[in-house]
Amino acid sequence: MPSTRFAPPTEVPGLAARRIAADILDGVLHKRRTLDEQLEGAAAHPGLKALADRDRALMRRLVATILRRLGTLGHLLSRLLDRGVPTDAPRAQSALLIGAAQILWMDVPDHAAVDLSVRLVQSDRRAAKYAGLVNAVLRRCAREGQGLIDEVRSEALDIPPWLMARWTVHFGESAAKAIAAAIGHEPPLDLTVKTDAAHWAARLHGEALPTGTVRTALQGPIAMLPGFSEGRWWVQDAAAALPARLFGDLKGRRIADLCAAPGGKTAQLAQAGADVTAIDRSPNRVARLRENLGRLSLDARALVADAVEWQDDVAGGGFDGVLVDAPCSATGTIRRHPDVAWLKQEADIAALTTLQNRLLKKALALLKPGGTLIYCTCSLEPEEGERTVAALLASEAGVRRAPVSAAEVAGLEGIVTPAGDLRTLPCHLPRDDPKLGGLDGFYAARLTKS
Repeated sequence: MPSTRFAPPTEVPGLAARRIAADILDGVLHKRRTLDEQLEGAAAHPGLKALADRDRALMRRLVATILRRLGTLGHLLSRLLDRGVPTDAPRAQSALLIGAAQILWMDVPDHAAVDLSVRLVQSDRRAAKYAGLVNAVLRRCAREGQGLIDEVRSEALDIPPWLMARWTVHFGESAAKAIAAAIGHEPPLDLTVKTDAAHWAARLHGEALPTGTVRTALQGPIAMLPGFSEGRWWVQDAAAALPARLFGDLKGRRIADLCAAPGGKTAQLAQAGADVTAIDRSPNRVARLRENLGRLSLDARALVADAVEWQDDVAGGGFDGVLVDAPCSATGTIRRHPDVAWLKQEADIAALTTLQNRLLKKALALLKPGGTLIYCTCSLEPEEGERTVAALLASEAGVRRAPVSAAEVAGLEGIVTPAGDLRTLPCHLPRDDPKLGGLDGFYAARLTKS
């Protein structure tokens, strides 16, 4: 019988996923690193490669759940800890968050959630002394946690106060609460399909939304879903799919897509028959855009350049249309990117609006007389949407708004503003099952140049 005397110890199942989740949480909350950079690309967590698909999905859901419920978790732990969360050992804080999130919102047995959090703390030199504390607090959480949350049930706990205050002023108290509630739910998977939305909705066990997007609650690796490898669809929130459609008929028209990566809108424009020039300043993001277009068998000219400085090198007097999906605070995407709520600050908005104004001026310079400019942001903040466009219209006599009609957005009147712009909120498109409802928060305006 072979000896196992020197066999390496086997790690407890699920501990690696939770260790990586703790590392990524620390990256967001203490090092201000985005989820995207920690989960994908060259700077991704090195341990991800060794995780099985199931553990990777668990880790992602765990991190997202904690960030969506961070305010509620903070309130809960403040009630369960006499001296507050330990500040000298970040791993102890992460272990408490991970354990409590599993106990309260995930399909994990309480004893497993407690045991794995304790092991997580024991494996860290600085945090090991808190193993008994973590064990006691999480056991108490299993007994009393839901009741303590019910006492102060408020979606506003999970939104930074500065954001909640802004949304209340801009949209009203009722809408602000509805936005916060929608953000608290894990969003569905939205897909833009090349053709036959009804077929792909049935194939993917979802539904075809009125706007043409296919929505499904399927989970797991995207690349394993039917139609991915054949290039039949791409991932794109239903709200994000609307701005490119505002151009109307695109066959044979020359369109510039500024700040184009990762390429969802570029793919829409190319699929609609446009001659597309897609520009982005990030080489890695342009490489990803080209990869996506290759999978979809769509053609576009993809360039690495700063859109503000770029000069069109094709003769012909400019573009028939320009799409500006401007860099922004991205507060409309918090339900899909919950780290945004805790990484962005109110002071960031002023610098972003300066860039947005420069991009709009550049877009006008690239546009032919009579051409169409679509300006959009995935922000809920008026400085990055309504006010930016109002300032442009006031300063540029040769620019006018071309109002969007409800008929252009599948009759969804609630997402068209009185001025004729597009404004979607996370609480729009509600469903009985909140995990199948909602939209990203988007603003879009259609302008023409005389």
